[in-house]
Amino acid sequence: MNILDRFKLDGKRAVVTGGSGLYGRQIVKSLAMAGAEVYTASRNLEANEAYAAELRAEGLNVYAGQLDQGDEASINAFLESLTKEDKTVDILINNSVLRCMKKGMKDDPERFDESMHVNATGLFMISRAFAEHMAENGGGSIVNIGSYMGVLGPNDTLYRDAGMNMPAPDYFFHKGGMVNFTRYCASYYGPKNVRCNVLNLGGFFNNQPEEFLKHYNDKTFLKRMANDTDIMGAIVFLASDASAYITGASIPVDGGYSAK
Repeated sequence: MNILDRFKLDGKRAVVTGGSGLYGRQIVKSLAMAGAEVYTASRNLEANEAYAAELRAEGLNVYAGQLDQGDEASINAFLESLTKEDKTVDILINNSVLRCMKKGMKDDPERFDESMHVNATGLFMISRAFAEHMAENGGGSIVNIGSYMGVLGPNDTLYRDAGMNMPAPDYFFHKGGMVNFTRYCASYYGPKNVRCNVLNLGGFFNNQPEEFLKHYNDKTFLKRMANDTDIMGAIVFLASDASAYITGASIPVDGGYSAK
């Protein structure tokens, strides 16, 4: 056996929620480059199709889909559309996130409820639907896209000199819950060969203010934010048979930010 063959995803089918976003784009591309048939899905079908068409033009096997993570019927309908004719989904990347709290701790409780319905209840609904499908079909891999903000508290010094506000409290709440929910799914579905892991990502460079970049970069060991290829390897590793004995893991991909 050539160990590099374990990283290949030939013949696998993957779903990436929020696949046309900042991190989602490299997640989708990495899975497709490794050989998977990839579907990028969210409420924004137009954005998904635009990115899928771009990658198909590069010779990659990528398609668009539409689902509302806050609507169980929508999730089930999307899964059913992919699994007709005895086809299976082998990989689910839970990357979608709804950022609806704009006023931080001063926001209306209804905005927190809205966030939890999609980011917490929605995560539960989509994970259960796809994990049950995988369990019935011999196994699979679920990768949740978390954040260092799910394992660390906010550092206000990053933002105050840059004229920026700290991320809203709902983000810390649901990303923290994602870590232990991942462990629960790993335990519950492990006997049926469904693995579940979480990647806790660091910040993505997106032309942030200079003062923020200075403070943030200094907090990392690598002295920079993530770029548009930095999580590709970790995604393919956890999606593939190369990580066949890894489940329930919470893995930082943050340039050393959370290790300080």
